[in-house]
Amino acid sequence: MSLGNAIEVQHVEKTFGSTRAVQDLNIDIPSGSLCGFLGPNGAGKSTTIRMLMSIIRPDSGSIKVLGGDALAHKDKIGYLPEERGVYRTMRVGEFLRFIAKLKGIPATGLDDTIHEWLERIDLGSSFKQRCEELSKGMQQKVQFLASVIHDPELIILDEPFSGLDPVNGMLLNSIIRELHAEGRTILFSTHVLHQAERMCDRIVLIDQGQKILDDTLESIRTRFDPKTITIEPIGDSRSCLARVEAIDGIDRTWLDDDGVVHATFQSSIEQSAAMRLIVQAVDARRIEHGRATLGEVFVKLVGHSVEAEGTVV
Repeated sequence: MSLGNAIEVQHVEKTFGSTRAVQDLNIDIPSGSLCGFLGPNGAGKSTTIRMLMSIIRPDSGSIKVLGGDALAHKDKIGYLPEERGVYRTMRVGEFLRFIAKLKGIPATGLDDTIHEWLERIDLGSSFKQRCEELSKGMQQKVQFLASVIHDPELIILDEPFSGLDPVNGMLLNSIIRELHAEGRTILFSTHVLHQAERMCDRIVLIDQGQKILDDTLESIRTRFDPKTITIEPIGDSRSCLARVEAIDGIDRTWLDDDGVVHATFQSSIEQSAAMRLIVQAVDARRIEHGRATLGEVFVKLVGHSVEAEGTVV
């Protein structure tokens, strides 16, 4: 493993029958990063993650996780699979105790750790409940807890937000951020692009088994800079729009349904200069430089979009 990489994927291929699920995939995930593994349903994300975890093997190419095979480092890896499931008849505390012992965690102080984690995920009273008595969302949180109870160095989460309501989604978001801040490397897959945009410092985007983007979020935003300025006017929006249209160097303007004016500027005009001209021309509550969203980037690269729930249109 190259110094600083938690995961290395080189020229990996995987085929199921006539379907090429993964095609010549090359990925490096630096240690300490919070990386979103993105793409629409069927893009090859789960297949890749299963290969990372040595659940299935690639047809060709090589994979290194923490410097070797994932099975050799299983106690250092936390994994939440796409398939949800707990031992339904076991009590929550019993289930988590069993999983922790499989990962080599000593029994001394283990129940205290479990209680602390259950409080952290808003399931403080569930220790003696049977898993089957919990809602699906609660079971999912227990399964997430099972993936991190052993304090892993690397955490791999396959669609961790799928099926969670907004409140629990925000809770899980917060915990993932906290784990990252504590030094863990985290890779999570999702087809919901705005989630990763809010959380990640690095993005890997695949479509139809092929990598189409792999970079830091900051570099992606710089590379796909839309050269757009957003203006929330004081007063009449159409009057503001007309004033902006009259500015030399403005390329295109439009008004959205909320009365916010958007303007793109010519490549020969510096962003700061365009901002100054607009500030001088209009009265506004807010003027800011626009940023390309991951959804917009995806459309530019593959020609279709991914909606909030992953529908390809």
